[in-house]
This record gives sequence, C-alpha cells and structure tokens, in this order.
Amino acid sequence: MLGIAAAVGALAACSGSGGSAGSAYASHAAAAATLRTGIMPPPAAVTRAPAAADSVLAETAPGPLTAAFARTLFASSPVVVVSGTASQALQAAGRDARAAHAPVLLASTATATSLAQVAASARAFHPVAVLAEGLPAASRGELAARLPGVKVVAAAAALPATRAPAPLGHVAVLMTAPAKSAKSSASSASNAAVTATAQAAGAAVVDLTGTDPRADPAAITALARLRPSAVVAVGAKFGPATRLASRIAVAETGRQLPGGGQVMFPGRRLVALYGHPGTPGLGVLGEQDLTASIARARQMAAAYRPLSRVPVVPAFEIIASVAEASPGPDGSYSYETPVSELLPWVRQATADGLYVVLDLQPGRASLLAQAEHYQSLLELPDVGLALDAEWKLQPGQKPLRQIGHVDIGEVNSVVDWLAALTARHDLPQKLLVLHQFQLAMLTGEQYLNTSHDDLAIVIHMDGQGTPGVKQGTWNAVTAAAPHGVFFGWKNFLVKDHPMLTPGQTMTETPTPVMISYQ
Repeated sequence: MLGIAAAVGALAACSGSGGSAGSAYASHAAAAATLRTGIMPPPAAVTRAPAAADSVLAETAPGPLTAAFARTLFASSPVVVVSGTASQALQAAGRDARAAHAPVLLASTATATSLAQVAASARAFHPVAVLAEGLPAASRGELAARLPGVKVVAAAAALPATRAPAPLGHVAVLMTAPAKSAKSSASSASNAAVTATAQAAGAAVVDLTGTDPRADPAAITALARLRPSAVVAVGAKFGPATRLASRIAVAETGRQLPGGGQVMFPGRRLVALYGHPGTPGLGVLGEQDLTASIARARQMAAAYRPLSRVPVVPAFEIIASVAEASPGPDGSYSYETPVSELLPWVRQATADGLYVVLDLQPGRASLLAQAEHYQSLLELPDVGLALDAEWKLQPGQKPLRQIGHVDIGEVNSVVDWLAALTARHDLPQKLLVLHQFQLAMLTGEQYLNTSHDDLAIVIHMDGQGTPGVKQGTWNAVTAAAPHGVFFGWKNFLVKDHPMLTPGQTMTETPTPVMISYQ
C-alpha cells in the first residue's frame, strides 16, 4: 500500500544564496562527455522523486500551487517558464516547457507582489533563462530586475539549448477536472501548468472524474498499468491523505466491480434474486438450478435498464445461514450452509458478471461469528454481506414467534470487521445490507457506523403487503435512517398484493440502489 504524506501549502522558495545561475547542472555524465569530446553538452534539469513517497498538494492559489508542484519534481532547471493564465499563453507555455524540459510557474496577475513571488519561486531552480509567456513587457522587465544574472526572454527561440532530464517514469500525478464555477478558470490554468511540468519531468499524468480513483474505470486501468512508486495528487479535495493512500492501493489492483469501477454506489443498481440454492420455499433463487438462476437474474435486471441512468447489475442474495425451528447442535436455531456448497454458486455467478450478497439469518448466533465463518467468500471482490435482524433471537426466543431485533453495537462489530477485511485485501468497496421493515429491528440505529470508506451500507426495506402498506414502511424506514446510507427495496412475487412493476419501483424516493425479488 502506498504511503501518503500531506503537503498542504506551497513550498518555501529558495533564496539566491543557493548558488549562482546555472551552477546546479554539472553531472558525472556531462563531465565524462566533456572529457571525451572537449565540448560541454547542453545543461539538463535535475529531476527528483517527491520528498514523501506520495503527497497531496492542497494549495489552491495558482502561483503557489504551480511552484510547489514544480519543486516536488525538479531540484533545479536551466530554464523556467513563467506564464500568464490566458488560454493562448498557457498553450504556448506548455508546448515550450516540454521542448525545453522546464517547469511552468503561473503569474496569476501582473502586480508587483505576484511578480515578486514568481521570481522567488523561479530563483529556487537556479535557472540561466526564464521564458515569460503572455506577460507584458513591463512585467518581463520587473522579472528581469528581480532575477539578476538570469536572461528573461519573450520567445522560446531565445532560450539556450537543454537536454532532457532523467525521467520520473515511476511517478504518477493525479488531477481532477475543475467544476464549472467562477474559480474554474484559475483551476484550469493550474491544471494546464501542472500537466506541462509533469510531462517535462517525465511523470505520468492521470486525469480523474472526481477525486476518488476507485470511481473512475479509466484511472483504475491507468494506475494498475503504471504501478507507480510515488503519487502526487494535486488539489485539496483529494484529502485526507491517508484515505487517498488506501484508495490508490485498491485502484492499483485493477479489479473492477460488475458495471465498472470500485465504488458500489451511485455508479450501479443491483437487481437480485433472493433465496437459498435448491430450496424453493426460501425464495425465487431456489426455484431453478444455477444456470437458470443466472439467466433469471439477468432477465429481471434487463427490465430496469431502460429506467436507470446507471448500469443495472444482476445479483444473487443467497441465504447463507438459515433460521431453523430446531436449535441444532449448537443451540443457535440457525444452519450455516457449508462454504463448499455455496462456492460453486458464488464462483459461477461472479464469473458471469453478477454481484453476490451472502445473507445471515443468525438465530441466537453472533452475527460477527457467522460473518467470520464466510470470510473466505467475503475476501472475493464481488461478494457482499447482508444482516437479517428479523431472524435474530434473544435468549429464550424461538423463530417465527416474534420479529427479531439486533442492537446496533453488534451490527457495528460486523461493520468494523468487514471494513478491515476489505482494506486488508485492497478490495473494491464492499456492500453491507441491513434488512429492516420495523424500526425496532435495529436498536440504536442512529449510532450505525457509516464512516468506513471501504463499505457501502444499504438499509433494505423488505416489508410485504399492499402498495400502500409498503409505502408507509418505506417512508418510516427512510426517515429514520442515519446519514451516509443507501436504500434498497424488496418485491415479493406472491405476498405483495399487487407487486410493483419495475417502473413503479423506480418511482420510490430516494430511488433504490438495490432491488430484490423473493
């Protein structure tokens, strides 16, 4: 997993006491070439790996941000490009910086203060020349006055020849497209300058949609291919840094969920068959064999595709531990289906592009203990977990004599365990479903831990009856839910009177991200 250290401000500019202009460019290779030929080769910039293994540059002002980024990848450079923020100037600056193997600094305004700052930033690289793109003559003169001994020019043709530096091919730079706002112009200018600097240093630029690399299939593919030893994320919205480190580690695996990406929602919608293999009385999943169940799940999902703005993924919700009328050998009133019996269903379903959820009907057993029993299956990237509080018994209780309930503390123990398991194996975000049709089923629901970045938690309304009764249950469940959860809906083929159509189901507010059929 990549280490991340946050760099939350611009790096301090070096003073002129660090050496005379051009003094940083001697190298063993250049000296050897001079001895062989008697001709001094053109100078080259000195690139460097980021000081931290990976970093987040959270500075937002264009001038300090581009200076901080340039100092992250360059120790020195015989040429520095200083650009205004106009589009034409930025295009020219990017082109010329790549040709001169030089970093780009932005002068966001032509004020004396801004020019003093950019001159100090440029001086830190000990340049012999500075190319000023898109700056008026007076501003070029101000820069020249603040950079004694450095040639300030207005055209790339006036720059000295330079060699390419050692490329930073092992470094990736993450950037996100700026949102459309009053600040987007400055953000776009910063992105253009950062991109040019990264390319001049030979680093790889990975553009993201948003700030979570797990949510961008193209970024996942790029990071899995690059496997960078260091990542620089540019922008405050990428933080906190430790969270970004975990996200990058997941992205680098390249494993994507059905429907693309590594974040469950809102990027997909699950349509699931619920039940137990080979047991028709427990739901539609058991009414046919494995091959026919996959075909039926796909058919169910297909009905929702015209109604959904995100990919619709067929799914199985398999009852892994089944509530029983008898206590069984362990007195739990719950039969734990052997992993060996479930594995063929899980393997074939996930191989065919389905997502699988393992449902626990715990009886008197511990939810955490039962979850741990299925750890080997939950270590697979396309397998999630569901907790069915209806079947949770307290001491002395028996199935079907009352509606069960579970304290949120026990639920949170599963939440923490599942999140840790997901993080430990660098898995895509994992689904955790909590079934509920009475508020009392989840005691202390407001204290549900929704803070784990590795989990997507769905509160699944699985009440049955007439549309009016179900709507009332849905309204109560969604109103009582804590912040940070998604919602699911269950349709009963027999016990709903009548069962909602896909179109009617999709009119619920909020729109369900998971729809199950029993």
